[in-house]
Amino acid sequence: MGKVYLENIPRQEARDRFLSEVEIPTQTEQVQVAEALGRVNVFPVFANLSMPAYHAAAMDGIAVKAESTFGASDQTPLTLHEDESFKYVDTGKPLPDGFDAVIKIEDIHQPAEGQVEILNPATPWQHVRAVGEDVVAGELLLPARRRLRPPDIGALLAGGITEIEVLKKPRIAIIPTGSEVIPPHAPREKGKVPDFNSSVTAAYLYEWGAVPEIYPIVPDEPEQMKESIRKAAKDADAVIVIAGSSAGSKDYTYSCIAAQEKGEVFVHGIATRPGKPTILGKIGDKPAVGLPGYPVSAYLSLEWFVRPLVYHYYRESEPDRERISATLGRRVLSEVGTEEHVRMAVGHIKEGFTATPLTRGAGVTMSLVKADGLMIIPAEAMGCEQGDTVEIELYRPQKTLYNNLLAGGSHDPVIDLLATTLKERYPSYTLSSTHLGSMGGIAAIEKEQAHLAGVHLFDPETDTYNTTYVKRFLEGKDILLVTLAHRMQGWIVPPGNPDGIEDIHDLARKKPAFVNRQRGAGTRLLFDHLLLEAGLSAADIYGYEREEHTHLNVAAAVASGTARIGLGILAAAKPFGLDFLPVREERYDLLMSTDFYNSEAGQALVNIISHPDFQKEVESLGGYSMREAGTLISF
Repeated sequence: MGKVYLENIPRQEARDRFLSEVEIPTQTEQVQVAEALGRVNVFPVFANLSMPAYHAAAMDGIAVKAESTFGASDQTPLTLHEDESFKYVDTGKPLPDGFDAVIKIEDIHQPAEGQVEILNPATPWQHVRAVGEDVVAGELLLPARRRLRPPDIGALLAGGITEIEVLKKPRIAIIPTGSEVIPPHAPREKGKVPDFNSSVTAAYLYEWGAVPEIYPIVPDEPEQMKESIRKAAKDADAVIVIAGSSAGSKDYTYSCIAAQEKGEVFVHGIATRPGKPTILGKIGDKPAVGLPGYPVSAYLSLEWFVRPLVYHYYRESEPDRERISATLGRRVLSEVGTEEHVRMAVGHIKEGFTATPLTRGAGVTMSLVKADGLMIIPAEAMGCEQGDTVEIELYRPQKTLYNNLLAGGSHDPVIDLLATTLKERYPSYTLSSTHLGSMGGIAAIEKEQAHLAGVHLFDPETDTYNTTYVKRFLEGKDILLVTLAHRMQGWIVPPGNPDGIEDIHDLARKKPAFVNRQRGAGTRLLFDHLLLEAGLSAADIYGYEREEHTHLNVAAAVASGTARIGLGILAAAKPFGLDFLPVREERYDLLMSTDFYNSEAGQALVNIISHPDFQKEVESLGGYSMREAGTLISF
């Protein structure tokens, strides 16, 4: 039932082919105007009534006949008599018969009861709203295919229109598939995957103006899948099948769409990464899309192919995102022949924008959560070099990126806490972090590709942290260190320490599967120093070559059983219920330029770090001491 890829079609070609073959059939409905905000009207709308429907006073004052006031002046005040030559009126009230102007109440003097005195003549129709001033009966209120805004609602009601025919929101069926997939609220079991893709897909569809309907999860059974797709194609205006679109033995989406009555597939496989295993077809006259199961692939494919369908249904252009030029903070390699979409963190440093790539895996949902924008590497390119000027398609308004602070360097949960507190106390700022390791952080500061970097580099010759490395690699730079915390590094092991680890020699003797940190990480350098101290080498450690980029990833590896031990911090071990064996306390500093330190943003960070409430919250994580937090180390 499965199908091996037969195509590797460029994205734009696949899009053009799909949109030329399918569209969502047009349907309409009548709705109350008062409830029509955001809906799209089908036909031109003309006013039934004028607004105002009578000549109305535009001011509080007196209604007069203009010609009876001619000649009034400061030298020759004119006295008018109530009912005979004027009448009192309030704003919005009908202009009394026989009168054609209004004099404001503040422009008259009342010398006696029933009399007023004026010093200036009125002009005809002064301060009067004539019939139809706002809306005239028969006037075109709205052209066809307009998405209704709040003022449009007012104009329609003013013109006597209380119901309007609008495009019915297209109903799109979402079918999650996979024998391993469970509802998101179900208890988590090993080998089972929660279905969050359906909810995210539904949220996108809501945002674009469609009505999603999530169908029950279908296991990897072709007959069940065919029946679910058949029912969805009958009931909905378009069908989306999630997962089963690749080339594995249990990937049935292609065959199940093609097997439907009048089922046809135009595209199976596009030349992008992520997003290659995308299926585009139709069932009868209804669009059918097979999305990849990996989240990032699914969401990007949804945007490339389903969003234009919905906007075309409304006869609207897809909204364009802002684009900026930025300096690339790290080299990015790409496969020739495949268009690569790389999620990026973007910030403004000194004179321009800097963009740093985030994790590129198709299953890494957090890369989209953290992304400020997207860099597209063309299919004919092999990648981009560090320092290149690249174009970024923004997920956020450009103006917000001027206050987006980029943190590189070593990972620590306190950086995440700092970002949260910064947003709470200084709402105009955000803090985005990428995990480059301590040495990567030094390089980022040196190249002005980050505002700050977390570092914890131990120098065994001086028995100090960070200062030796900063002097060596950033000589002549106007930079400084701000102490964030002292933290304990230790062995992260399964509950109960089943391997009986006491010190580093046990790693060589008992050979538990070890998970290391990436090259350039301060924890990696510390581990290498511990090996040297113990007279051991990398060859003595089983798993030395396995690398993770964060303390939490190390803890996750131990918790999942793919590793038995790793070196990390207590704050990473605790969420997984792992044991922690202290090894050595270290100083974790923030490296930054003096200019940034003295800036408003830099001082905001220092104020937070120095605040007792923040320090208390950090220490509550376990394994931290804030005894020197905020201390400045200059060079």
